[in-house]
Amino acid sequence: MKINQFGPSGMNPYNRQQQKVDSAKISSAKATDKIEISSTAKELQQTSQIHLERQKKVEQLKAQYEAGNYKLNAEDTAKSILNYYFKK
Repeated sequence: MKINQFGPSGMNPYNRQQQKVDSAKISSAKATDKIEISSTAKELQQTSQIHLERQKKVEQLKAQYEAGNYKLNAEDTAKSILNYYFKK
């Protein structure tokens, strides 16, 4: 019968495995993620004047619709659709 790794180097392999896990935890704890937002992206996040005007218009139309005062002009709607799809 042959016994491999006889002596202190082959003793307690579970302890060596635990040491490897512990060292991996320490090295992974040091690494952190970092996010940087560019100044251009920060500017884009700001609410623009166009967005505010559009929001006001949407709120007015919503109030008209809920009150039953909103009327669609079918001719203007059809022209707008045709211009959108066929305008080059």
